[in-house]
Amino acid sequence: MELDKNIEKLLEKYFEATTTVAEEKTLREYFAQDGVAPHLEQYRPMFNYFSNAKQERYTKQVPLTPRKTIYYRWISVAAVAVLAFGIYFGNDSYQDYQERKQAEYAYQETRKALNLLAENFGKGTEKVAYLQEFEAAKQKIYNKN
Repeated sequence: MELDKNIEKLLEKYFEATTTVAEEKTLREYFAQDGVAPHLEQYRPMFNYFSNAKQERYTKQVPLTPRKTIYYRWISVAAVAVLAFGIYFGNDSYQDYQERKQAEYAYQETRKALNLLAENFGKGTEKVAYLQEFEAAKQKIYNKN
């Protein structure tokens, strides 16, 4: 009975993660024997699993051959080719875009200048109309004399 109380305290410490290695060994040994208290029987499979899992070994041979780097080399060559292709043709299209933008700007500025010229030319033709009336009146005066 005293052993069961001691095991219960060790279980509490175990689940709080405060046990030492020696205390855990005591727990494993207790649950490995046949005389486990009935109310502690539920913990027996867990400790038996830990003991069995500790003895398991991986027996398959691990292949130590290097990866097939040929595919990675070709993929890297293809990536560099695509990148160079994109930079070369992307730069050309960007330059074409810049040239079109500059041409559009020049067209708009020329259009503004010609509209200003046409507006001022319209004002000048109004003044010429007055001048023509003045000429006509002057001619009438001179022709009557």
